[in-house]
Amino acid sequence: MSGLVGALGEAWSELRHHKLRVLLSLIGIAVSVGALTAVVALSEYQQQQMEEQSDQSGGRPATVSISVSRTDGAPMDWDAFDAHVAQVSERYSFDYLTRIVDPVPLQVQTPEQVRPVNARLVDPAYPVIHRTPLLEGRWFQEADAELLAPPVVISEALWDVYGRPDLGAGFALRTTGDTAGTYPVIGVTPRQYNGDEEKRITMMFDSYAARLDALPADVMVMYEVWVPEDGVAELGPVLAADLRAGLDDSTEVSVMRTDWASRPDAQSSMAVFELVTGGIAALVLLLGGLGLVNIQLVAMRQRIREIGVRRSFGATQGRIFTSVLLESVVATAVAGVIGIAIAVAVLKAPFVMDMFSAMQDIPPFPVRAAVTGLVAAVAIGALAGFIPALMAV
Repeated sequence: MSGLVGALGEAWSELRHHKLRVLLSLIGIAVSVGALTAVVALSEYQQQQMEEQSDQSGGRPATVSISVSRTDGAPMDWDAFDAHVAQVSERYSFDYLTRIVDPVPLQVQTPEQVRPVNARLVDPAYPVIHRTPLLEGRWFQEADAELLAPPVVISEALWDVYGRPDLGAGFALRTTGDTAGTYPVIGVTPRQYNGDEEKRITMMFDSYAARLDALPADVMVMYEVWVPEDGVAELGPVLAADLRAGLDDSTEVSVMRTDWASRPDAQSSMAVFELVTGGIAALVLLLGGLGLVNIQLVAMRQRIREIGVRRSFGATQGRIFTSVLLESVVATAVAGVIGIAIAVAVLKAPFVMDMFSAMQDIPPFPVRAAVTGLVAAVAIGALAGFIPALMAV
């Protein structure tokens, strides 16, 4: 142990003595390590962003979809099946369960005319399961179903039709037809992409059903439940069997996963991105290591007298080899720490974070990225110091 500490001390003294040479040789190492660290961190940020976008369409891992239909052509008794699903959900202690009906046509009075607008009927768990963002306002709460004027959430394109009024100033939609009435607007969902002009209303399922004697016979109700990803493979068949229990033979129940994590190719694009960008950064790091090897070899020719004096005072070949090798390792480790610090500073800059402003859960700087950068710096230092250490011996 004392020999290793002494070798580290000698390596640090040599680095201080040849600080200009070391500085020039390690600039490329620091930049390369910073680039490698930034690539790994950016890939994790990008993966988080892609996961959140996928959650908005298919639900969070693991989202299980439940659909039901009749094979004899008879109308579905949705009230009875809804009570059956609620009973099974209580047995399994599901925290997030939503009913979905999409689309439901409504006639909405706009400033210009009465126009048809599609609505989606959901429960308060829907925005949680689908990680649906909001531009303004809030999402539904359980107590909203008891309000005489049911609240709604509208798309940004529909909000623009009304001139983007203040939600807190009593802005409400008026509809005609079977569900005629006033619906206060409590939230606005942002455009999903540039040029998204879809005008859509999201309404609570119970609020819509309360204005009708019964759901139309042609309505198709989907159920989605968010469950822990561990054990979802075993849960699916058991849940399907429990939902089919007590139903007649003409009623078919289907249970399947809809979230992105259930697809085997879900991580392929991100893996390719990280592999390509990480390979480029590793190549740059290798080139920086080759430059350090050349400088160290030249330095060894200038240190022949110094090494001879050390040997004459009893330094063994192992001690000479270790000290020269550790010079490169210590130097690249210091350069790696500097490169990691630069990568952290750059990735935390506002102009970089603005690229991921759409993320709801911005992760902290990945520890994996810092560890990868530091390990790469030490490894390239060991490789770069091995040949000069042999030459010194």
